Amino acid sequence: MSARKIIEIDEELCTGCGDCVPNCAEGAIQIVDGKARLVADKYCDGLGACLGHCPEGALRVIERDAEEFDEKAVEALLKKQGRPPLSHGTAETGMSGPAAACPSARLQSFGGGPLTPCDEANVPRSGATGSSLTQWPVQITLVPPAAPFLKDADVLIAADCTPFAYADFHEDFIAGRKLLVGCPKLDDQQFYVKKFAEIFRDSGMKSLTIAVMEVPCCQMLPRMVEAAMKEAGKDIPVTVKVIGIKGELKA
Repeated sequence: MSARKIIEIDEELCTGCGDCVPNCAEGAIQIVDGKARLVADKYCDGLGACLGHCPEGALRVIERDAEEFDEKAVEALLKKQGRPPLSHGTAETGMSGPAAACPSARLQSFGGGPLTPCDEANVPRSGATGSSLTQWPVQITLVPPAAPFLKDADVLIAADCTPFAYADFHEDFIAGRKLLVGCPKLDDQQFYVKKFAEIFRDSGMKSLTIAVMEVPCCQMLPRMVEAAMKEAGKDIPVTVKVIGIKGELKA
């Protein structure tokens, strides 16, 4: 037994809704006596891909002494539960479990850059330089706080309207950064604060850029980040960029 990252469930926040159960690819979480509980430490790999599926924010990744993750034991558990076996990640990510269980939540790192001649043939507009995106997923709710691609990274948190308004978003904003995207108006703001705080604590990110629209609701995003920094006890350099609804860079 040694210190490692593992899921912790806040029983006071947990309502027993069960949303986390099918989203734990290892079957490590079950509803017991009306609450979500970790079946055993050895079934949890500590990646945290289940975090975005709790509507109450009752799940978080902590570091404590725990039994080592046992993939063979997980396979036996999944077979007993009648669930499909674990999918395995790519050689580039070296991940398995929840990282590879669902295409929307599977963690991936890859290279951005110019389009190849073959790619260019499929681009219907002139002047395209290719995608600068180097990781997946990008939705705030789907990115685990302990995602490897966030470690020591320059990170961009973008309101989800910004890429549509600003024509050179990839080149001017995504290039050289890891992307997190969401809507500060329509998404759960309290969840965002908790999620950001966990990311700030775990990632050791170097810098943070926040891209928002000029509309009032977007101004909540920098405030959420500020609250999360305070909760996490971190002081990460932050730059805020404001984009006008006509696509111009305001600040």
